Amino acid sequence: MTPAWIVYAWPRVLCETQHAPSLQLAHLSTQVLVAGDAEHPAMGQTLWQGADGQAIAGVAWDWVSLPAGLVAMVDPMALITNLQFVNRAGQVLAPMESARQLNEIVHALPWQCEVRRALGLH
Repeated sequence: MTPAWIVYAWPRVLCETQHAPSLQLAHLSTQVLVAGDAEHPAMGQTLWQGADGQAIAGVAWDWVSLPAGLVAMVDPMALITNLQFVNRAGQVLAPMESARQLNEIVHALPWQCEVRRALGLH
């Protein structure tokens, strides 16, 4: 299974903000790092990747299980990616603006289903 943090080693991919919503990311792997029990939540990582032309873009983050079979991102500001967002003028976005772009991408992915599948939940 591909470790989620390997995205750090992938070549940087420039992405114009207007093209960010059209990135076609697919599930690559989800790992359960802490199985959890009645007193502690399950925790893990998930990794998604997609091609932007010939470049491979990736986004990874930590997740945590919540009661009633729900899962959530551990920290929406701590996504790992090789994407670097630029505006129409080619200027690199500030970290806060990049985090917003990444969260919009993640929000559109069916990642919770993949995490529940890894946990054996339906």
